[in-house]
Amino acid sequence: MGLTHIRLPKNFDLDERLMRYADAIEQHAETFAGRWAHACWPCGPSSEPVGRDTFDAVHLDLGCGKGAFIACCAERNPHTLYVGMDAEPVCIAYAAQRVVEQHLRNVVIVPRGAAALPAIFSPGELDAITLNFPTPHPKRHHAAKRLVNVDHLLAYRPLLAHGATLTLRTDSLPLWEYAKLQFAAAGYDVLWISSDTRAEHPDYPQTEYEERLTERGAAVYGICATPGAQPDTAQIQAGRDAEQSLMLYLPDDLFALDYVPLGMEAAVENFKNRQLKGKSRIPQATR
Repeated sequence: MGLTHIRLPKNFDLDERLMRYADAIEQHAETFAGRWAHACWPCGPSSEPVGRDTFDAVHLDLGCGKGAFIACCAERNPHTLYVGMDAEPVCIAYAAQRVVEQHLRNVVIVPRGAAALPAIFSPGELDAITLNFPTPHPKRHHAAKRLVNVDHLLAYRPLLAHGATLTLRTDSLPLWEYAKLQFAAAGYDVLWISSDTRAEHPDYPQTEYEERLTERGAAVYGICATPGAQPDTAQIQAGRDAEQSLMLYLPDDLFALDYVPLGMEAAVENFKNRQLKGKSRIPQATR
């Protein structure tokens, strides 16, 4: 979840916030590769049983936003280490504040983006990755930035332990439709897929952004998958060759849309106007 969705209070001092909550922020995350579960213990309370010296699992929330999701998860699962990563400093400040003020001792906030993952985690170190409302980057020439394109999904595979899960949740129907193809191209086996995760998985913790968008009538789409057989070259190429413009994953009847995903408002209005004039959604020359 990016800065676009965050309203900053008056007199917000980012540097001061980052310093005040620095205890929850790990600036040298690369030094923990291969030893997160053990090196971050004992984060738990002093009443932990004698002999315990490691977390049972490591869960990465990639694009953690302001930290509401991992804070809730951490309270429910004290023996799981939660690593919240985000490239946006404002998100880091808010997430770290939440960790400190809620006295969460099984959460670490890391100021990095997805490109840093191979340096931060060793093969098989992660038991789960969540992608909560990642920026859709709807334009074709921004597709490489999507956290669910086939190449990103391939990069996550070696970091995931056997049986580990990768879960996407999004309010963008086009991103969800696109992601289905990309998960298949990267060789993931789908555990569940949902067009209404709030109804079908009501116990799943919410993010701040999710709370706001559901009030506006948005549905929350989801995919939960685990790495399957290693995909072959043709399978991977099929993901890269798939249509990369999210504009073309919009439903046929745009006038029936109750909710337009963030960043696609202007495009939808343009497509509606073209439809009323009897024109194709996107001129053939630009496809």
